Amino acid sequence: MVVTETQLFQILKNKLGEKEAQTLVTFVQEEVKAELNRETDVLATKQDVFGVKEDIYILKEDLANVKSDLLRTVYMVGLVQFLAIVASVLMIVNFMLK
Repeated sequence: MVVTETQLFQILKNKLGEKEAQTLVTFVQEEVKAELNRETDVLATKQDVFGVKEDIYILKEDLANVKSDLLRTVYMVGLVQFLAIVASVLMIVNFMLK
């Protein structure tokens, strides 16, 4: 059920009197406007959504860079371990031949 300001004023005027009814209707209007302002502050604007999309894009790029750096590091560690094993085997073979 929707009650307009005029209907509310008429109902209150009969119960409280004209001055009190006008005061109460004005108070209700101000409270509704204040609540609406509080609620709209919480909503995201198009600029907010665009900013979040930009942040997500930047994070995806950073993640791709970290992934490539991590893969490069893993391959380098594997290569160093392989060379260390080959060097160890050559030293053992060289020691056994002498």
